Amino acid sequence: MQMDIDRLCMKNELAKFIDSGVAEDAYTVYYAYLEMFIGEYGRSQNMVELLSEFESNASSLLMKHRDHYSHSVYVFALGLAIYEMYPDFRKAFMNFYFLDRENEPAAAAFFLKYWGLTALFHDIGYPFEIPFEQVVSYFEVDRKKREKGLMYIAYHDLDQFVAIGEEDNRQLESIYGRRFASVCDLLAHGIFLHLGAAYNISEKRLLKVIENKPTRPDDNSYYMDHAFFSAVRLYRELVSIPDGDKLSRATVDALTAIMLHNSLYKFAVADYKNKDPKKRKAPLRKELHPLAWLLMLCDELQCWDRTAYGRNSRTELHPMAADFHFSGNAIHSVYHYDLEEVQKIHDFWEEYFAWEEKNDGSKPPRLKDYSDTAAKEQRFRRDIESIVDLTGFPLFVDSDLRTVDREVKHTYLSSSNFLHIYDFAVALNARYNYQGKEEDVPVEKLEAEFNALSLEYKLLNINQVRSFARYLNAIDCFYTDKPVDFDVLKAFTPEMISVFAPMEHVRWVRDHQLAGWRQGNEYETLLVLEPKEDEKAARRALREQLRHHKLTMNTDASEEEILAHYEVLSPEDQGKDWLPFNSMLKLLRKFDGLRIYQLGKD
Repeated sequence: MQMDIDRLCMKNELAKFIDSGVAEDAYTVYYAYLEMFIGEYGRSQNMVELLSEFESNASSLLMKHRDHYSHSVYVFALGLAIYEMYPDFRKAFMNFYFLDRENEPAAAAFFLKYWGLTALFHDIGYPFEIPFEQVVSYFEVDRKKREKGLMYIAYHDLDQFVAIGEEDNRQLESIYGRRFASVCDLLAHGIFLHLGAAYNISEKRLLKVIENKPTRPDDNSYYMDHAFFSAVRLYRELVSIPDGDKLSRATVDALTAIMLHNSLYKFAVADYKNKDPKKRKAPLRKELHPLAWLLMLCDELQCWDRTAYGRNSRTELHPMAADFHFSGNAIHSVYHYDLEEVQKIHDFWEEYFAWEEKNDGSKPPRLKDYSDTAAKEQRFRRDIESIVDLTGFPLFVDSDLRTVDREVKHTYLSSSNFLHIYDFAVALNARYNYQGKEEDVPVEKLEAEFNALSLEYKLLNINQVRSFARYLNAIDCFYTDKPVDFDVLKAFTPEMISVFAPMEHVRWVRDHQLAGWRQGNEYETLLVLEPKEDEKAARRALREQLRHHKLTMNTDASEEEILAHYEVLSPEDQGKDWLPFNSMLKLLRKFDGLRIYQLGKD
């Protein structure tokens, strides 16, 4: 039952993200996955949150760069859709891992774990690539292409980074029948097992290419491959988990899929852009490595709604939204571009039609990404078909213009990195327990109490924190982890609480509805055969099992009905008591960074 509830939590958070596309909603998807399959979120938070921080703070110095944090969650969602809607892929995946095709729920759970591992973490190595690109961007002002003489940085002294511990090597030996000198060696062997024969590439060659990724970018056309760092960083994270399901053949497959997805497969294995057609290898078939096939397909398809950080990226025209339809065993995709950019599009078509009329054999003009999806060359689709084999699963691509709907982003003045959102949730969870004793309670105890919660209740706290941006906006306050010249809010007043308490009740009811709760108080009236001192805990457990709560409402309730329901609750149930929230403010001060400020004073 708990795993079913956890999967429902994941489904709900993913649905919120698909509706909005914002990083804050991507955060809860990562949170749910880490809690379900990796361990406590707090142990692994740096692995993914630093990617978001690096991109938002450092990427504006680059020539080309777009978001990879929300992108990875979109990739995850696309893969889930393809697994559900494409029977041939499900069959290939289950055959590859010898899964019982008569037990599809178990196979789907297996897919969820290892596809999540592959998709959500395939770009976590970007914090290693971004400094490389910053140096190149600074020194290539007048360069049109990367070649000898370009100044670049490289990474050395990687022995500890790629080392495999004795215990882990024993586990790998039980899987593969051999030990490995490094993670590079493991990745090369894993890729060779699946692709070596089909692509006539040796394990020795693969190992050399992989080892040169961080140390010899000049061998990689003067590019740093974040996929190498993503794979090794994820390996390091997995083997550091105490008593976890560290390594398996499917885990290594996720790592090799990540290693392949950026440039290794395209150039070192398939050589897919070689001018000599005889030297180009066939696109990857899903039967050879289903996780790699799906990652490369979804990674290419996911080009919409990505924040542009780089200087050139901000001037290009990228799709703001996309629709996907799966019918007739095919993918039908429509990429939507901003109607306000119609002049830029008009200018492109004038140039394009002039090029067609000239017919001199020159390359067609481009307006990336618009021209790649809209022009007759269909470069976007053709590039995908040259990477992954879509036989029996054709891809159709179209584009259109529409007005941007910015309201779905729910943007407010409040902002913070996600490390502090976690701290905020820890303080919020403890607001009833330490009133008047906030100074005495250690942070470690607050975190232990939070981590003891089920995933459902952790997410309820986190979603309440994220709703505080809207609540604070309504009372002319905001939170931030940056130093600002505003007064710190020292205490909420009853008037402030009366403004956002009804808003919080609507959120609480909606989240409980999504999690399958219904209105009812049977847990308070049914006979419970427990000693008096244990009765409260027993009734709470009964409430969880029944999924009934006296304060929630059934799924067909409108927002107006929820607010009317709120008005007849007792003051205690309404949550108008401001003292617990003021305790939260005091607890929040125990953590570095995040504070709540007032925009002004009367």
